[in-house]
Amino acid sequence: LIKYIRPVFVSRSDQDSRRKTVEEIKRRAQSDGKWPQIMIFPEGTCTNRSCLITFKPGAFIPGVPVQPVVLRYPNKLDTITWTWQGPGALEILWLTLCQFHNSVEIEFLPVYIPSEEERKNPVLYANNVRRVMAEALGVSVTDYTFEDCQLALAEGQLRLPSDTCLLEFAKLVRSLGLKPETLEDDLDKYAASAMKMKKEKVDLKEFSAYLGFPVSHTLESMFALFDENEDGIIDIREFVIALSVVCKPSKTLETIQLAFQLYQSENGTITEEDLAYILKTAMGVSQINVTHLFRAVDEEEKGEITYDDFYRFAELHPHFAEDYLYADQMGAESGLETSSLSAPNGICTDFSPENAEDKNKSLQKKLN
Repeated sequence: LIKYIRPVFVSRSDQDSRRKTVEEIKRRAQSDGKWPQIMIFPEGTCTNRSCLITFKPGAFIPGVPVQPVVLRYPNKLDTITWTWQGPGALEILWLTLCQFHNSVEIEFLPVYIPSEEERKNPVLYANNVRRVMAEALGVSVTDYTFEDCQLALAEGQLRLPSDTCLLEFAKLVRSLGLKPETLEDDLDKYAASAMKMKKEKVDLKEFSAYLGFPVSHTLESMFALFDENEDGIIDIREFVIALSVVCKPSKTLETIQLAFQLYQSENGTITEEDLAYILKTAMGVSQINVTHLFRAVDEEEKGEITYDDFYRFAELHPHFAEDYLYADQMGAESGLETSSLSAPNGICTDFSPENAEDKNKSLQKKLN
């Protein structure tokens, strides 16, 4: 059935596939009527309809007029909004068929003709069309994307807490024009440079030179995330660790191995304080208590551990984060700050615009 409507197939993980998809969309959209209209779902995923997430630019790159269409499901029991992680398709289908009546409203909004500026800037075009559609639906917009939810729900030895600032960091990385899925080569370059700098801290101007990007509001916001003491300097190693998590969210041990290389002494060991910095940055939180974990790894009570020590421990205790870091996360004695954000579907952090706005008021990681 899908092939019958002659779709444009795209692989999320294949950059060449994404490029060819954009070229095919442009070819069809600019074919002077040889192809019928192309239907594109610009969010690129299913959401819970509480807001519109970031629109992908593919539909807007050709710079031709678009016909916005909005969908509403005015049913008392919502079994239609099926997000990409949750109950299975058969369960959703069964619950839907158990209802006497299911309604859907489809509204075609006026054709949106882009301005000259919008034709040159697909992101601006996408944001403006999204605003029109959000107003018609009576919902807000948020700058979170499908990739942000992938990051938040990544399955590794570490899971990100709901109040992680790594989601904000990932958004800023994309705002600089960097694509996390293609950054692994750059990550090696940044890591090698950070190893040469060792414990040396840098200011905003030096951070700009390190990344090769001019100072901008986006770069200042990214710098602020790592400026813990608000003294105008940051540790580049924390940036590299955060970038590794964003690039490889499910490969926890690869990030920790890289972090050991950045923090280890000449004899290849790190201290409990170093481990706290590593895991705090890898989880994007302001404080974390690693004492129990460090003591469990440091069986000989040397006061220092190697990556091999940590790896052997992780092999024997694959759920070490749950046992040593998250066990008392909700308790009063926890060293990990927890968020007041709720997870309304019990699966994914609430990415509602109100909460995002509150978080953006202060991007810095605050220390008690």
